[in-house]
Amino acid sequence: MVTRDVIIVGAGPSGLAAAIACERRGLDYEVIERGVLVNSIFNFPPHMAFFTTPELLEIGGLPFVSPFEKPTRFEALRYYRRVVDICTLKVSLGQAVQRVVRRGDGPEGLFVVRSHSASGERTQEARAVVLAVGYYDQPNLLGVPGEGLPHVHHYYKEAHPFYGQRVVVVGGSNSAAEAALELYRAGAKVTLVHRHATLSSSIKYWVLPDLQNRINEGSIAARFNTRVTEITPGVVWVETDGQRQELPADAVLLLTGYHTDREFLKRCGVQVDSVTCVPYHDADTFETNVPNVFLVGGVIVGVDTAPVFIENGRLHGEKVIGLIASRLGR
Repeated sequence: MVTRDVIIVGAGPSGLAAAIACERRGLDYEVIERGVLVNSIFNFPPHMAFFTTPELLEIGGLPFVSPFEKPTRFEALRYYRRVVDICTLKVSLGQAVQRVVRRGDGPEGLFVVRSHSASGERTQEARAVVLAVGYYDQPNLLGVPGEGLPHVHHYYKEAHPFYGQRVVVVGGSNSAAEAALELYRAGAKVTLVHRHATLSSSIKYWVLPDLQNRINEGSIAARFNTRVTEITPGVVWVETDGQRQELPADAVLLLTGYHTDREFLKRCGVQVDSVTCVPYHDADTFETNVPNVFLVGGVIVGVDTAPVFIENGRLHGEKVIGLIASRLGR
C-alpha cells in the first residue's frame, strides 16, 4: 500500500493551491477528485462571468491573464488546466473518495483513504489529509412533494432548452437572478419565487438593477414572501401569507443554494454542527477534531456559503501545508 505525506481530496482552486504548496515543500502528495478538474467551475453556466478580477482567482503566483475585467468560466477552466500542467501537479480525476479512516493513535497515526473509480477500488495511506471538497455538489433541498420530478432542476446551465416554456425559478440570490434574466431573454415565460421580501443584496451589482427593472415592468413575474409547498406535473403550488396558489410550470429551477457534504465529513470522523452544518475546525489552523485532517476552501462553511469563495479559499492551502510540513520536519 502506498503511503504519502498528504492526500488532498478535491481538485478545485483551494485543493490545487494546497497541491502547489506540497510541490514547493517537497512533500509526497496526491490530489483525488471524483469529477473533472475544478468540477464546480465546470458545472457553472457556460456564459457565466465571475464577480471578481482575474488576479483574485490566481493560485501559486501564476498570472491569470484576461482581456476582461470580469473573467469568464471558459477562461478560468483554461487557467486551472494551465496551472496543473505548469506545476506538474499529481491529480487523479474521476475517482471518488469514500471515507478516510484513522489507523493508530497520536501524531504518528496514519490515515487509510479508500476511493473508487471506473477502473476499480483503491486504498492508500497518508500522514495527513486535506479535505477541499467544497459545497457545490450538494444542493439545498426544499423537502417538498414533487421535488424529484424530471422537470425539476437544482442546477442551471443555459437558457435555450427552455425557449417558449413557462419556467418557475425559485431563489433570490445570484444563481436565480442570472438564470431568470437569461431565460427571459431566451424567450421563456419566467416567474421568480423567493421566500423573502426582497432580492438578496449580494447579487452582482450589474445584475440586480437589471432584474429589478424587468420585474417592475412586468417582463418577469415575481412572488416575494412566498414558499413552494408542492410540485406536480405542470404546476408549482406556492403559499403567500397563508394563501395557496398555483403557478403553471413546464420546468422548475430550484436555485436555493448548496451546502457541504455533511455525510462524507462524518464518514471521515469530522464533527458537524447539527444546526449550522459547519464542520468543526480551528479557525487559525483549519485542523478538524481529527488530528492531521484539515479543511480548506468552501468546505469550512455550512448552510451559509457566503463567507468563503475562491478569492479567500485559495489562501487556506499554503497555511495548512506549512503546518503539515513543520510537523513532518520538512
